[in-house]
Amino acid sequence: MLEDFFTRALIAGIGLALVTGPLGCFIVWRRMSYFGDTMAHSALLGVALSLVAQVNVTLGVFVIAAAVAGALLLLQRRNTLSTDALLGILSHSALAIGLVVAFLSGIRVDLMGFLFGDILAVSVADIAVIWIGGAVILGALVLMWRPLLAATVNADIAEAEGMRPEVTRVILMLLLASVIAIAMKIVGVLLITALLIIPPATARRVSGTPELMAVVAAVAGAVAVTGGLFGSLRFDTPSGPSIVVAALVLFLVSIAVPARLWQRKRGA
Repeated sequence: MLEDFFTRALIAGIGLALVTGPLGCFIVWRRMSYFGDTMAHSALLGVALSLVAQVNVTLGVFVIAAAVAGALLLLQRRNTLSTDALLGILSHSALAIGLVVAFLSGIRVDLMGFLFGDILAVSVADIAVIWIGGAVILGALVLMWRPLLAATVNADIAEAEGMRPEVTRVILMLLLASVIAIAMKIVGVLLITALLIIPPATARRVSGTPELMAVVAAVAGAVAVTGGLFGSLRFDTPSGPSIVVAALVLFLVSIAVPARLWQRKRGA
């Protein structure tokens, strides 16, 4: 029989994977993988500022992540640097400023805890935050699915059809900031980033439609969480990195199987 803490970790991890899978598809489609790292690093700045201002950490992380996303949009409009260069500047700057703020304020920040989290220590309240917050994020994603997809495929056509791709892009970034804010303190920055990228990359290989890819990404994330946690239990390895390794194994399996076999299965 499983211990209560392990069961809570499973429920929390699967709840997170069900959100990060579909949301991460847009990161893969838009080739914004480095954006996930940028948001994660900005989250550490949000933690430091929240502790200094003595405000709710989740709220602080969301505000800073949203601010960094807004700064990226403004800088992109100026066309001074490429997007990857801007992401690199914002990512490392946010991380460095966060560490400097924490040092100057004298606040002891458990950096390793925020990077890797401790999913085995989640409480019932944490699970409620993940599932309720995740349901809201998924609901918004479903409502905005068509304009988000249209803007991803071709922004000019989407704008011609009155879908306002800039607005949908802002909404996507706010959704990403939200999922990082509600889960970072619980499962860590690196796990969130991995679940936003690896399961969608796995699903892209085996899916024939965007909708199917979103579903497969959610399932792949949930399988990675389950496999990683049981592997962690079996081999006494860190839970967060074990989940990432499980997600990597699924990805390697997806690329090892010839593409024609996946096409046959979809056509069957």
